[in-house]
Amino acid sequence: MYTVYKAAGVALITPFHKDGSIDFKSLERLIEFQIENNIGYFVVLGTTGESATLNKDERFALIDFVVEIINKRKPIVIGIGGNNTQEVLNCIKSSNFDGISAILSVCPSYNKPPQNGIFQHFKYISNASPLPIIIYNVPGRTGVNMQAETTLKIASELKNIIGIKEASGNFLQIMEIIKNKPKNFLVLSGDDALTLPTMVLGGDGVISVIANAYPKEFSKMIHLCLEGKYNEAQIIHYKLLDIINAIFIEGSPAGIKAALEVMKLSSNNLRLPLVSVGKTTYNLISKLIQNQ
Repeated sequence: MYTVYKAAGVALITPFHKDGSIDFKSLERLIEFQIENNIGYFVVLGTTGESATLNKDERFALIDFVVEIINKRKPIVIGIGGNNTQEVLNCIKSSNFDGISAILSVCPSYNKPPQNGIFQHFKYISNASPLPIIIYNVPGRTGVNMQAETTLKIASELKNIIGIKEASGNFLQIMEIIKNKPKNFLVLSGDDALTLPTMVLGGDGVISVIANAYPKEFSKMIHLCLEGKYNEAQIIHYKLLDIINAIFIEGSPAGIKAALEVMKLSSNNLRLPLVSVGKTTYNLISKLIQNQ
């Protein structure tokens, strides 16, 4: 049922004008570029989409626009998460899920909850959600790692939580999850550079930043992995590895927005406290794109 997520999903950026307002024209252009180049599905209002700096009205407007433009051509996953469990429940209750396929919900940040607190957080979200949920472990941003034991408990007991975007970078943890998870629980890479080895170990796909710029190539790599053609996938992996590393030198989404400007797909504007990459990084990204 959820095999649609065994693919490359794109963690979609939110383009902005210089005045900070949402650039819907660029967003439409980027969506069409993704669809034309065989992206598997869209993830909206994630970290890459700068959801932390969007107000409630902007988030709803963005979702409505994306749903309208995609028009059921690809599945849409929306980010609903936070470190206030009750506020996440309120957001779920007030959301219109027409045209939405699933929710991506990040492990609570800053609070540093214990593992049982993480489990209880997702249990409440699971009970409140009318849609399947992909949980997201990214300790480099949240300040807390959701341990494999907790992920496996969630996977076994909370049936509408269908998978995890795992961005711990810890392959011992990733292998423990893959080895012991329920059969249909998805393990999706949350690190572009680690996607190939995660797939070789038994992962199911990726929610990708670099796919904003290279949806065709990254989607093909995932499909090759799913077919067991790892040698062919490795060629794509190494072709994109330098540009993947470059877009994260000064953080995401600053790097990918610089890349999209070079490719004339979107503007290079971010909302504070994020800022555009410096000249040295920008020139490196531009050079790598030109050499692709």
